[in-house]
Amino acid sequence: MNLPVILGVLGRLLVLYAGAMCIPMILAIALGEWSITSFLLSVLITGIPGFLLMKRFKTPEMKMGVREAFAVVAGAWLLASCTGALPYWFAQVVPTYMDALFETVSGLTTTGASVINDVEILPQSLLLWRSLTHWLGGMGIIVLFIVLLPKAGMGSVLLFNAEVPGPTNDRMMPRIRDIAISLWKIYLVFTALCALLLWSAGMTFLDAVNHAFSTIATGGFSTKNNNIMYYDSLAIEMIITFFMILSGVNFAIYLSLWRKRTMKVFRNTELLVYLALIAAAALVIAGSLWFRSGNSPEDAFRHALFQAASLLSTTGYASADFAQWPSMTKIILFLFMFIGGSVGSVSGGLKISRFILLAKAAWAELKRGIHPRVVSSIKLDGKVIDGESLNRVGIFFFLYVMTFTIASIAMAGTGLESFDAMSAAAAALGNVGPGFGAVGPTTTYAGISLGGKAVLTLCMLLGRLEFFTLLMIFRPEFWRRRKIW
Repeated sequence: MNLPVILGVLGRLLVLYAGAMCIPMILAIALGEWSITSFLLSVLITGIPGFLLMKRFKTPEMKMGVREAFAVVAGAWLLASCTGALPYWFAQVVPTYMDALFETVSGLTTTGASVINDVEILPQSLLLWRSLTHWLGGMGIIVLFIVLLPKAGMGSVLLFNAEVPGPTNDRMMPRIRDIAISLWKIYLVFTALCALLLWSAGMTFLDAVNHAFSTIATGGFSTKNNNIMYYDSLAIEMIITFFMILSGVNFAIYLSLWRKRTMKVFRNTELLVYLALIAAAALVIAGSLWFRSGNSPEDAFRHALFQAASLLSTTGYASADFAQWPSMTKIILFLFMFIGGSVGSVSGGLKISRFILLAKAAWAELKRGIHPRVVSSIKLDGKVIDGESLNRVGIFFFLYVMTFTIASIAMAGTGLESFDAMSAAAAALGNVGPGFGAVGPTTTYAGISLGGKAVLTLCMLLGRLEFFTLLMIFRPEFWRRRKIW
């Protein structure tokens, strides 16, 4: 384990993170808000140790192996969570540091679950920090680091793979930094377009920026207590719906469009399944709202499409109180919390391509039962998926289900009703945000016990880093001086 390299990289990350905190601090200074001191203290506590680590462990080249990459990614997310909670804690807008940590982890993992009952009384600078944590965590702290600090060498590839895991590895460009830069360019363009459209649709400028950060990151934090329901605007809902759907798509597809590989995009199985799921769910839910709840056809489809896109992309915005909808619609939305968006997107959940691969593997196994000697390969978009990748998908699915089960039992142990506990666990693990019942779209997580918040905080981190990166550091051999892997 090359500890100097790890500490040096984490120092650089802390300095960058302190720089990000300066953005809402400047807004606080411009508006004369009382949160200036909170941000100043947070910047100093985050930036000074980072600067000292960066100077103390300054190395000309970052000779990084697999273990160092996993340690850096896990350490970066843990440090960002702990230091990112400081503005809330110093501003005393939450009762405990655990609440501040929950809010920050929810932001960075783009979950969007909040413990603040009245966000409308917060200063604009703290609202911006909430949304900014979404935006930074959406594309990834490490991906941004690769863009801004290019001298990582081959270590950047290991860092990228540790933070952006998935069952397929579809790289569009030969250099990992080129990928990171292109991803952030697309991310910036989407954010700017979304903000401009929301501003033109009637939001204030700061509200438009905050909601653009949350939407493009598939986060779900809003500047209003009633979320998107506050605006009751068809234009705003359709703009957000469009960008939620865009953000749930594999960003490699946008790189393909950039390089004018249009035919490849139209043949992407995961994209077609993703769009089909949203369309089918919107129609079924709209029908249920029309016939069973008495909504007009227009309102039924409007809210059905919004919530289908919101839950499948794991954004978690609410244009209506879907916890009060008919049982069938709630089951569909509950299942969407598990499915999630596409691999390579900023969405959470199990990811659609994993379900496709598991379905293909199950079908191949059925065929093998009838024809024992048949040799068949599983393909996705014309590419043969090797056994190791399929095995990793199966392990990930097992870890996801087991973690959901344990977390649901733990949350039920805190006093939540069974379905409320399951929805809270699913919403945290899938980085969705709102669930049902006690954690529905019109309530917050403030009433959850501290132990329950700790469980959900861990679930959010495990879901965002897809288990392997975070769990790897708990294996004893990971920390042995002698490298055995």
